[in-house]
Amino acid sequence: MEILKIKPAMKDYIWGGNRLRELFNKESKLDKIAETWELSTNKDGLSIIEGGEYDNKNFIDYINEKGNCVIGKDFDKDEFPVLIKLIDAKEALSIQVHPDDIYGKKYENSQGKTEMWYIVDANEDAFIYYGFKEEVTKEQLEDSINNNYILDILRKVPVKKGDYVFIEPGTIHAIGAGILICEIQQNSNVTYRVYDYDRVGNDGKKRELHIGKAQDVARLKANPNYDFTDENNINPNLERLVRSEYFDVFKADVKDDAIGYKVNEGTYQAIVFIDGKGSIILEDESKIEFKKGDTYYIPAQKETTYYLEGNGEMILTTLPI
Repeated sequence: MEILKIKPAMKDYIWGGNRLRELFNKESKLDKIAETWELSTNKDGLSIIEGGEYDNKNFIDYINEKGNCVIGKDFDKDEFPVLIKLIDAKEALSIQVHPDDIYGKKYENSQGKTEMWYIVDANEDAFIYYGFKEEVTKEQLEDSINNNYILDILRKVPVKKGDYVFIEPGTIHAIGAGILICEIQQNSNVTYRVYDYDRVGNDGKKRELHIGKAQDVARLKANPNYDFTDENNINPNLERLVRSEYFDVFKADVKDDAIGYKVNEGTYQAIVFIDGKGSIILEDESKIEFKKGDTYYIPAQKETTYYLEGNGEMILTTLPI
Protein backbone atom coordinates (compact mmCIF):
# COMPACT_ATOMS: atom_id res chain seq x y z
CA MET A 1 0.00 0.00 0.00
CA GLU A 2 1.25 3.46 -0.90
CA ILE A 3 0.71 6.30 1.56
CA LEU A 4 2.47 9.67 1.49
CA LYS A 5 3.17 12.07 4.34
CA ILE A 6 2.80 15.67 3.15
CA LYS A 7 4.73 18.73 4.33
CA PRO A 8 2.78 21.96 3.84
CA ALA A 9 3.63 25.34 2.35
CA MET A 10 3.50 28.16 4.93
CA LYS A 11 1.88 31.59 4.66
CA ASP A 12 2.40 34.60 6.96
CA TYR A 13 -0.54 36.90 6.19
CA ILE A 14 -0.97 39.93 8.46
CA TRP A 15 -4.03 38.55 10.29
CA GLY A 16 -2.37 35.27 11.29
CA GLY A 17 -1.19 34.00 14.66
CA ASN A 18 1.04 31.22 15.94
CA ARG A 19 -1.30 28.48 17.10
CA LEU A 20 -0.33 26.33 14.14
CA ARG A 21 3.24 26.44 15.43
CA GLU A 22 2.35 26.06 19.09
CA LEU A 23 -0.47 23.50 18.88
CA PHE A 24 0.07 21.73 15.55
CA ASN A 25 3.85 21.30 15.50
CA LYS A 26 4.33 23.38 12.36
CA GLU A 27 7.91 24.51 11.84
CA SER A 28 8.76 27.69 9.94
CA LYS A 29 11.17 30.63 9.99
CA LEU A 30 8.21 32.96 9.43
CA ASP A 31 7.28 35.29 12.30
CA LYS A 32 3.69 34.06 12.18
CA ILE A 33 1.96 31.17 10.45
CA ALA A 34 -1.42 32.29 9.18
CA GLU A 35 -2.01 29.30 6.90
CA THR A 36 -0.48 25.96 6.12
CA TRP A 37 -1.34 24.62 2.68
CA GLU A 38 -1.48 21.00 3.74
CA LEU A 39 -2.18 19.48 0.33
CA SER A 40 -1.51 21.76 -2.60
CA THR A 41 -0.46 21.66 -6.23
CA ASN A 42 -1.18 25.38 -6.53
CA LYS A 43 1.70 27.46 -7.90
CA ASP A 44 1.28 29.95 -5.06
CA GLY A 45 2.22 27.34 -2.45
CA LEU A 46 3.33 23.80 -3.26
CA SER A 47 3.26 21.09 -0.62
CA ILE A 48 6.10 18.56 -0.52
CA ILE A 49 6.27 14.83 0.12
CA GLU A 50 8.18 13.93 3.26
CA GLY A 51 10.03 10.61 3.49
CA GLY A 52 9.88 7.44 1.44
CA GLU A 53 10.53 6.95 -2.25
CA TYR A 54 9.38 10.47 -3.19
CA ASP A 55 11.07 12.37 -0.34
CA ASN A 56 11.38 16.13 -1.05
CA LYS A 57 9.41 15.90 -4.30
CA ASN A 58 6.79 18.57 -4.89
CA PHE A 59 3.33 17.06 -4.70
CA ILE A 60 2.48 18.40 -8.18
CA ASP A 61 5.58 16.69 -9.61
CA TYR A 62 4.44 13.43 -8.05
CA ILE A 63 0.98 13.81 -9.65
CA ASN A 64 2.50 14.67 -13.03
CA GLU A 65 4.82 11.67 -12.84
CA LYS A 66 2.22 9.14 -11.72
CA GLY A 67 -0.75 10.49 -13.69
CA ASN A 68 -4.40 10.96 -12.78
CA CYS A 69 -4.72 7.31 -11.76
CA VAL A 70 -3.46 8.27 -8.28
CA ILE A 71 -6.32 10.79 -8.00
CA GLY A 72 -9.01 8.44 -9.28
CA LYS A 73 -9.36 6.04 -12.18
CA ASP A 74 -12.03 8.17 -13.87
CA PHE A 75 -10.60 11.59 -12.99
CA ASP A 76 -10.09 13.48 -16.26
CA LYS A 77 -9.41 17.10 -15.27
CA ASP A 78 -6.15 18.94 -15.93
CA GLU A 79 -5.58 20.05 -12.33
CA PHE A 80 -5.65 18.39 -8.94
CA PRO A 81 -9.16 19.17 -7.68
CA VAL A 82 -8.63 20.53 -4.16
CA LEU A 83 -6.42 22.61 -1.91
CA ILE A 84 -6.52 21.75 1.81
CA LYS A 85 -5.46 24.29 4.42
CA LEU A 86 -5.20 24.89 8.13
CA ILE A 87 -5.95 28.54 8.93
CA ASP A 88 -5.19 30.44 12.15
CA ALA A 89 -7.16 33.69 12.17
CA LYS A 90 -5.78 35.61 15.15
CA GLU A 91 -7.46 38.66 13.64
CA ALA A 92 -10.44 38.87 11.31
CA LEU A 93 -9.92 38.23 7.62
CA SER A 94 -11.16 40.65 4.97
CA ILE A 95 -14.75 40.54 3.76
CA GLN A 96 -14.35 38.69 0.49
CA VAL A 97 -15.96 36.67 -2.27
CA HIS A 98 -14.81 34.13 -4.85
CA PRO A 99 -15.92 33.60 -8.47
CA ASP A 100 -17.38 30.46 -10.01
CA ASP A 101 -15.58 28.43 -12.67
CA ILE A 102 -17.01 30.37 -15.62
CA TYR A 103 -15.98 33.80 -14.30
CA GLY A 104 -12.66 32.52 -12.93
CA LYS A 105 -11.60 30.96 -16.23
CA LYS A 106 -12.71 34.00 -18.24
CA TYR A 107 -11.03 36.70 -16.14
CA GLU A 108 -8.38 34.96 -13.98
CA ASN A 109 -7.33 31.89 -16.00
CA SER A 110 -8.26 29.88 -12.92
CA GLN A 111 -10.93 27.66 -11.51
CA GLY A 112 -13.51 29.29 -9.30
CA LYS A 113 -13.56 28.61 -5.60
CA THR A 114 -16.09 26.47 -3.81
CA GLU A 115 -14.98 25.80 -0.22
CA MET A 116 -15.95 24.44 3.16
CA TRP A 117 -14.73 25.22 6.69
CA TYR A 118 -14.50 22.90 9.64
CA ILE A 119 -14.05 24.80 12.92
CA VAL A 120 -11.13 23.11 14.68
CA ASP A 121 -11.17 25.59 17.56
CA ALA A 122 -12.71 28.96 18.33
CA ASN A 123 -12.73 31.60 21.05
CA GLU A 124 -15.90 31.81 23.11
CA ASP A 125 -17.23 34.87 21.26
CA ALA A 126 -16.03 33.87 17.77
CA PHE A 127 -18.15 34.41 14.67
CA ILE A 128 -17.99 34.39 10.89
CA TYR A 129 -19.69 36.52 8.25
CA TYR A 130 -21.69 34.33 5.89
CA GLY A 131 -23.77 35.90 3.13
CA PHE A 132 -26.45 38.53 3.60
CA LYS A 133 -29.13 38.75 6.27
CA GLU A 134 -31.67 39.12 3.48
CA GLU A 135 -31.68 39.66 -0.26
CA VAL A 136 -30.07 42.91 -1.43
CA THR A 137 -29.85 44.66 -4.79
CA LYS A 138 -26.63 45.52 -6.59
CA GLU A 139 -27.35 49.16 -5.82
CA GLN A 140 -27.68 48.41 -2.09
CA LEU A 141 -24.45 46.40 -2.13
CA GLU A 142 -22.59 49.19 -3.90
CA ASP A 143 -23.94 51.78 -1.46
CA SER A 144 -22.98 49.65 1.56
CA ILE A 145 -19.41 49.41 0.27
CA ASN A 146 -19.08 53.08 -0.66
CA ASN A 147 -20.56 54.27 2.64
CA ASN A 148 -18.80 51.75 4.86
CA TYR A 149 -21.74 49.84 6.34
CA ILE A 150 -21.44 46.49 4.60
CA LEU A 151 -20.93 44.71 7.94
CA ASP A 152 -24.43 45.80 8.95
CA ILE A 153 -26.11 43.88 6.11
CA LEU A 154 -24.06 40.67 6.41
CA ARG A 155 -25.19 37.61 8.32
CA LYS A 156 -23.09 37.27 11.47
CA VAL A 157 -22.94 33.64 12.60
CA PRO A 158 -21.50 32.53 15.98
CA VAL A 159 -19.29 29.44 15.64
CA LYS A 160 -17.75 26.90 18.00
CA LYS A 161 -15.47 23.91 17.76
CA GLY A 162 -17.05 21.19 15.60
CA ASP A 163 -19.18 23.50 13.44
CA TYR A 164 -18.82 23.48 9.66
CA VAL A 165 -20.06 25.58 6.79
CA PHE A 166 -20.31 25.21 3.00
CA ILE A 167 -19.44 28.30 0.96
CA GLU A 168 -20.50 28.42 -2.67
CA PRO A 169 -18.92 30.84 -5.16
CA GLY A 170 -20.52 34.27 -4.93
CA THR A 171 -21.16 34.05 -1.17
CA ILE A 172 -19.65 37.07 0.57
CA HIS A 173 -17.95 35.82 3.72
CA ALA A 174 -15.13 36.23 6.23
CA ILE A 175 -13.46 34.32 9.04
CA GLY A 176 -13.67 36.24 12.29
CA ALA A 177 -10.90 36.66 14.88
CA GLY A 178 -9.94 33.80 17.18
CA ILE A 179 -10.85 30.89 14.89
CA LEU A 180 -8.80 27.90 13.76
CA ILE A 181 -10.11 26.25 10.61
CA CYS A 182 -9.51 23.26 8.37
CA GLU A 183 -10.50 24.44 4.89
CA ILE A 184 -11.13 22.22 1.89
CA GLN A 185 -11.52 24.21 -1.31
CA GLN A 186 -11.19 24.08 -5.04
CA ASN A 187 -7.62 24.41 -6.28
CA SER A 188 -7.78 28.19 -6.69
CA ASN A 189 -6.23 31.26 -5.08
CA VAL A 190 -8.61 33.86 -6.52
CA THR A 191 -10.06 36.16 -3.85
CA TYR A 192 -11.89 39.46 -4.31
CA ARG A 193 -11.67 41.70 -1.22
CA VAL A 194 -14.71 43.84 -0.54
CA TYR A 195 -13.77 45.39 2.82
CA ASP A 196 -10.56 45.15 4.87
CA TYR A 197 -11.00 47.34 7.98
CA ASP A 198 -8.62 49.94 6.44
CA ARG A 199 -5.65 47.72 7.29
CA VAL A 200 -2.23 48.18 5.75
CA GLY A 201 0.04 45.44 4.46
CA ASN A 202 3.73 44.92 5.11
CA ASP A 203 4.49 47.64 2.56
CA GLY A 204 2.66 50.24 4.68
CA LYS A 205 -0.13 50.66 2.12
CA LYS A 206 -3.78 49.72 2.38
CA ARG A 207 -4.39 46.30 0.89
CA GLU A 208 -5.99 46.24 -2.54
CA LEU A 209 -9.76 45.89 -2.83
CA HIS A 210 -11.49 44.32 -5.84
CA ILE A 211 -14.90 45.92 -5.61
CA GLY A 212 -15.85 45.81 -9.29
CA LYS A 213 -15.19 42.10 -9.68
CA ALA A 214 -16.77 41.38 -6.30
CA GLN A 215 -19.96 43.09 -7.42
CA ASP A 216 -19.90 41.05 -10.63
CA VAL A 217 -19.88 37.71 -8.82
CA ALA A 218 -21.63 38.39 -5.49
CA ARG A 219 -24.68 36.31 -4.68
CA LEU A 220 -27.33 38.81 -3.57
CA LYS A 221 -29.82 36.40 -2.01
CA ALA A 222 -29.60 35.07 1.53
CA ASN A 223 -27.88 31.68 1.61
CA PRO A 224 -29.99 28.51 1.76
CA ASN A 225 -29.61 25.89 4.47
CA TYR A 226 -27.50 22.97 3.29
CA ASP A 227 -27.89 19.36 4.42
CA PHE A 228 -25.26 16.75 3.55
CA THR A 229 -26.14 14.17 6.21
CA ASP A 230 -27.13 11.39 3.83
CA GLU A 231 -25.51 8.02 4.38
CA ASN A 232 -22.03 7.43 3.02
CA ASN A 233 -20.74 4.23 1.49
CA ILE A 234 -17.10 4.48 2.61
CA ASN A 235 -17.23 3.60 6.31
CA PRO A 236 -19.96 3.83 8.98
CA ASN A 237 -17.47 5.52 11.31
CA LEU A 238 -17.31 8.53 8.98
CA GLU A 239 -19.66 11.49 9.37
CA ARG A 240 -20.20 13.32 6.11
CA LEU A 241 -19.77 17.09 6.54
CA VAL A 242 -20.03 18.48 3.00
CA ARG A 243 -20.39 17.03 -0.47
CA SER A 244 -19.93 19.07 -3.65
CA GLU A 245 -18.98 18.34 -7.23
CA TYR A 246 -15.34 18.95 -6.27
CA PHE A 247 -14.91 17.21 -2.91
CA ASP A 248 -16.55 14.90 -0.40
CA VAL A 249 -15.51 15.67 3.18
CA PHE A 250 -15.93 13.53 6.30
CA LYS A 251 -14.97 13.65 9.95
CA ALA A 252 -14.17 10.68 12.18
CA ASP A 253 -12.85 9.92 15.63
CA VAL A 254 -9.73 7.81 15.95
CA LYS A 255 -10.24 5.31 18.78
CA ASP A 256 -8.20 2.81 20.77
CA ASP A 257 -9.83 -0.06 18.90
CA ALA A 258 -8.43 -0.17 15.35
CA ILE A 259 -11.00 0.76 12.70
CA GLY A 260 -10.53 -0.33 9.10
CA TYR A 261 -10.87 1.91 6.05
CA LYS A 262 -10.79 0.74 2.45
CA VAL A 263 -9.13 2.61 -0.38
CA ASN A 264 -9.58 1.63 -4.04
CA GLU A 265 -9.02 2.81 -7.59
CA GLY A 266 -12.03 5.14 -7.54
CA THR A 267 -10.62 7.96 -5.45
CA TYR A 268 -7.72 9.20 -3.38
CA GLN A 269 -8.12 9.84 0.34
CA ALA A 270 -6.50 12.83 2.03
CA ILE A 271 -6.38 12.78 5.84
CA VAL A 272 -5.66 15.74 8.12
CA PHE A 273 -5.32 14.78 11.77
CA ILE A 274 -6.76 17.70 13.72
CA ASP A 275 -6.30 16.24 17.19
CA GLY A 276 -4.58 13.45 19.11
CA LYS A 277 -2.07 10.85 18.04
CA GLY A 278 -1.99 7.20 17.02
CA SER A 279 -1.03 4.80 14.27
CA ILE A 280 -1.93 3.99 10.69
CA ILE A 281 -1.67 0.21 10.40
CA LEU A 282 -1.16 -1.31 6.96
CA GLU A 283 -2.23 -4.77 5.82
CA ASP A 284 1.29 -6.13 6.33
CA GLU A 285 0.94 -4.96 9.99
CA SER A 286 3.58 -2.24 9.61
CA LYS A 287 2.72 1.03 11.37
CA ILE A 288 3.00 4.71 10.52
CA GLU A 289 2.76 6.97 13.56
CA PHE A 290 0.72 10.16 13.31
CA LYS A 291 0.14 13.16 15.55
CA LYS A 292 -2.04 16.26 15.58
CA GLY A 293 -1.24 18.41 12.56
CA ASP A 294 -0.06 15.60 10.26
CA THR A 295 -1.44 15.21 6.75
CA TYR A 296 -1.33 12.04 4.63
CA TYR A 297 -2.26 11.38 1.02
CA ILE A 298 -3.43 7.89 0.12
CA PRO A 299 -3.42 7.52 -3.68
CA ALA A 300 -6.19 5.73 -5.52
CA GLN A 301 -4.92 2.17 -5.90
CA LYS A 302 -5.90 -1.47 -6.00
CA GLU A 303 -8.39 -2.09 -3.19
CA THR A 304 -6.70 -2.51 0.17
CA THR A 305 -7.50 -1.79 3.80
CA TYR A 306 -5.68 0.29 6.37
CA TYR A 307 -6.52 0.72 10.05
CA LEU A 308 -6.43 3.68 12.40
CA GLU A 309 -5.98 3.38 16.13
CA GLY A 310 -5.18 5.85 18.88
CA ASN A 311 -7.05 8.81 20.28
CA GLY A 312 -7.88 11.76 18.08
CA GLU A 313 -9.91 13.28 15.25
CA MET A 314 -9.43 13.46 11.52
CA ILE A 315 -10.86 15.17 8.45
CA LEU A 316 -10.93 12.92 5.37
CA THR A 317 -11.40 14.26 1.83
CA THR A 318 -12.14 12.24 -1.32
CA LEU A 319 -13.51 12.68 -4.82
CA PRO A 320 -17.33 12.77 -4.92
CA ILE A 321 -18.02 9.47 -6.61
